[in-house]
Amino acid sequence: MNKIREPVSSIAKMPVLFLGHGSPMNAIGENEFVKGWRNIGKTIPKPAAVLCISAHWETRGTYVTAMDRPMTIHDFGGFPDELYEVQYPASGSPELAMEIKSIVTNTPVGLDEKWGLDHGCWSVIKHLYPDAGIPVIQMSMDYNMSAQQHYELSKELAVFRNKGILIVASGNIVHNLEMVAWNRLNDNYGYDWAIEANEKMKQFILNADHKQLINYKSQGRSFDLAIPTPDHFLPLLYALALQEKEDAITIFNDKPVGGSLTMTSIKIG
Repeated sequence: MNKIREPVSSIAKMPVLFLGHGSPMNAIGENEFVKGWRNIGKTIPKPAAVLCISAHWETRGTYVTAMDRPMTIHDFGGFPDELYEVQYPASGSPELAMEIKSIVTNTPVGLDEKWGLDHGCWSVIKHLYPDAGIPVIQMSMDYNMSAQQHYELSKELAVFRNKGILIVASGNIVHNLEMVAWNRLNDNYGYDWAIEANEKMKQFILNADHKQLINYKSQGRSFDLAIPTPDHFLPLLYALALQEKEDAITIFNDKPVGGSLTMTSIKIG
């Protein structure tokens, strides 16, 4: 794991990904979104490890997984047996976990040996690295922190881009499960407010206007409906906090699903 612990001049600076992960069924499906993840993965140098911030691990305090062999967590219900049988046997990286703990100084970071890889993580990373040959760890999101605090915490992770670490944030920028049109999951249908919010968010992203996104609660009705709870939106802020002036922005998988979700995904750098 020397590539994680010490910078190597030959390691390319890694991009950062925000992936709209959608339904857990994307883990075993073949559709345009899965193809989008797979295609973007082909544009990225092979990482030394992956650090994932998933919408599905909220905690009191901030933690990183620190076990050698993280388990595959099936944190959902009501899906076909085939989905529960999926295992993603990537190794962990206690070394990387310890380094994150030492480098992030403004927020205490605990080492966790109980969680593993939840579906916000493995359901997308398995398409980037299907052989599970890249070590993967997760960082939790403290549900007591403000959006600004999450953003500032992530800024301290910037050093890892130069150490061969691929940082993947996984959520959905428009995510309102209570308003899903279940009969329109397959035709890229979006409610007017969902499309409006998605378009505004993309403009803020392309303009590097992160302040407006940090202040998402002040953006009006479309944002209120798009972000009824912050869990799926906050990973976007983790990704954007790592953007540097010279970084190009690539937007892909930019389509609505079921009226009230969007799969919009972003590559930074």
